[in-house]
Amino acid sequence: MSNTLESPVARTQNGSRQLGGRPAFTPTPLPPGMQRQFHAMVKPAGAWCNLDCTYCYYLHKEELLQQPRLPRMSGELLEEHIRQYIDAQTGDTVVFSWQGGEPTLLGLDFFRQVVALETRHKKPNQRIENDLQTNGTLLTEEWAEFLKENNFLVGLSVDGPKRLHDRYRLAKGGQPTHDKVIAAVRLLKKYGVPFNVLCVVNRESAKYPLDVYRFLSRELGARMMQLIPCVEPTVFKQVAPQHWDASTLPIAGTPQAKPGAPDSVVTDWSVDPDDWGDFICKIWDFWYTRDYGKMHVDIFESAVAQALGLPSQRCVTAEFCGKGLAIEHNGDVYPCDHYVYPEFRIGNIQQTHWGTMAYSESQQQFGFAKCDTLPQDCINCSYLQLCWGECPKNRLVRTATGDAGLNYLCPGLKKFYAHIQRDLPSILQRVKSAPQWR
Repeated sequence: MSNTLESPVARTQNGSRQLGGRPAFTPTPLPPGMQRQFHAMVKPAGAWCNLDCTYCYYLHKEELLQQPRLPRMSGELLEEHIRQYIDAQTGDTVVFSWQGGEPTLLGLDFFRQVVALETRHKKPNQRIENDLQTNGTLLTEEWAEFLKENNFLVGLSVDGPKRLHDRYRLAKGGQPTHDKVIAAVRLLKKYGVPFNVLCVVNRESAKYPLDVYRFLSRELGARMMQLIPCVEPTVFKQVAPQHWDASTLPIAGTPQAKPGAPDSVVTDWSVDPDDWGDFICKIWDFWYTRDYGKMHVDIFESAVAQALGLPSQRCVTAEFCGKGLAIEHNGDVYPCDHYVYPEFRIGNIQQTHWGTMAYSESQQQFGFAKCDTLPQDCINCSYLQLCWGECPKNRLVRTATGDAGLNYLCPGLKKFYAHIQRDLPSILQRVKSAPQWR
């Protein structure tokens, strides 16, 4: 009989039960019909990456978290993560999301081990899904074959046509990367690997909405895309979100609340709020007249769902957050991958079970703070149900009356939500008349 099972039950300082030195999870009973689920971004290589993207929000974690030169999640820790992650959830499907840094630097054998461990630890009648967020530059025929065989969904980082993509997405030596990404797309298509594209919209690319959209949808042939506004405070490498001095934050609409000003609150490459609004409005018009029902654009699909009274499909526009955590290569857990700062560290899966941390009181408070800390302007806003103040990490400006906590993107978001009111009634009518809705 296993020594682990026969070991006496110990109790850690935080109250988690441990069996044989391994953290155990004793969940509270759930009401009938409810499931216990959460999601985690796994950083098995930490901030290690073969690229040096100017706007990357994660590369500096190498220094901030004092990571080793080539961080790597050990085999033992990988198994503990997979075991606990599955153990803590009761849904029919458990999704593993592998991110970085650049996770493909760990090599195929690491991910073969991932699949084997998931198979070993999954519960009866449970489906395991994997997605891999990658810059694509290291993908090979062997990688593509593995991803197809094991049903991985690939998220590929592409910022649009070559001139826009290569503006900020560069290799360590400053070399452009666009051609390698296009080669990766060809490989994925050749092997039938499903992929979506993640496009970071920065100060430059925001000026060319249709160039970006047409490239991703027509030339790459992507059918799912995430449009991510690049918003980084100038102090993002040293200061954690919500730890800045609120009294120094600029008023929305002032030069300091836009990129380019000498004393701007954001980096020069961050998207301008007004440009962000124009960007998504112009793409919406193109999508609505040509691609509605054929192309999944995350911000559009979520706006339609929320207008129907359904939950947001994205954490950033949900009323609450806190169910999308992050785990580093050494087992440290954080409430969100944009909150990977020492001040927000929750614990480590070697001492505390995943489930204990994911469903903890502190994590719930982190999630509820998204709506509990909204300024009065947001509460009174007619678009509150579509926005919920967007991501808390972007609440970098103050309202006209000086209240802190307003989202940096607010002017652009208001422009977008006002713009789509023209088309939403028709879309909602079409959705509600569809057989699957009835």
